[in-house]
Amino acid sequence: MANEVLDILDPKPAHTIIDMTFGGGGHSQMILQRAATLKLIAADRDPLAFRLAQSLSQQCRGSQLSVVPVLGRFSELPHNLSALGIEKGSVDSFLFDLGASSMQYDTPERGFSLSRDGPLDMRMDGDRFPDDPTAADVVNNLDANDLHSVFRGYGEERLSRSIAQAIVDARYAFGNITRTQQLAKIVDTVFEGNHKQDKLQRHSHPATKVFQALRILVNNELNELHNGLEVAWQYLRPGGRCVVIAFHSLEDRIVKRHFHGIEMDAQANMRVGDHHRNSAIVEPVELVVGMLSKRWKPVSRKVLTPTVDEISSNPRCRSAKLRAATKR
Repeated sequence: MANEVLDILDPKPAHTIIDMTFGGGGHSQMILQRAATLKLIAADRDPLAFRLAQSLSQQCRGSQLSVVPVLGRFSELPHNLSALGIEKGSVDSFLFDLGASSMQYDTPERGFSLSRDGPLDMRMDGDRFPDDPTAADVVNNLDANDLHSVFRGYGEERLSRSIAQAIVDARYAFGNITRTQQLAKIVDTVFEGNHKQDKLQRHSHPATKVFQALRILVNNELNELHNGLEVAWQYLRPGGRCVVIAFHSLEDRIVKRHFHGIEMDAQANMRVGDHHRNSAIVEPVELVVGMLSKRWKPVSRKVLTPTVDEISSNPRCRSAKLRAATKR
């Protein structure tokens, strides 16, 4: 959905744009091609992505395009932006491309991949915070009930309790689980060959949701996303745009609730109007309308998803959902 992202961001000369998830730099490079003069903040929590952003910054030296690499989590960004002299209400656009990046999946040593064996790590920050728990710490130290809660809550895995018990049994029988393939095989035994199919009608590995849940927990991704959207609203100018690509229903739910002014603890699966239906009985219509989107104006009520051709050329984008809003 690169074209949709660029059309919504609409980079203009002298704009300041923050790519909150630089990754391999794909989106950032396309943004830079859209304007002759531009200031791009290339932010990422991954040290490898930071080094790639530094390289892109060097390539742009001597031109009217400015790339400023920033290393940090979403929650660290206010400090980083303040150090750069960027004031609140001055940024033109924010871009979030959530989830793990392709380069993280393609590096077995990072522990994100199901198809390649590696240490069960999954920390997006690498060794920046050596005391932070890894995925191996989680699966080896939580009891069955806690593991069930993680897999059910963050992975929406229907067999979460059976998988949790299988992991605990394997720990007692064979010792700590330290490799990605070890964990994948344990989860596979629970399904007994009853594999699901993805949107391309391919067999998806039964451990996909477990790995996803561990990654979200280890990296505190949902809280970081909430922080990141708050930062975006604070630093955007009025009328500035925020584009978010989510790959998980929990991520997308947070984005939707921010953009539509829905409380985070409100009941799930309600239409936007239903959240304020009762308010209309006792409150003026003008107030209820204002409650529907206090701070953001969604660019479209319709969620954008990739085309069949896009999914065919890049299967990893098959679950992507794009939402965008402007700051009121």
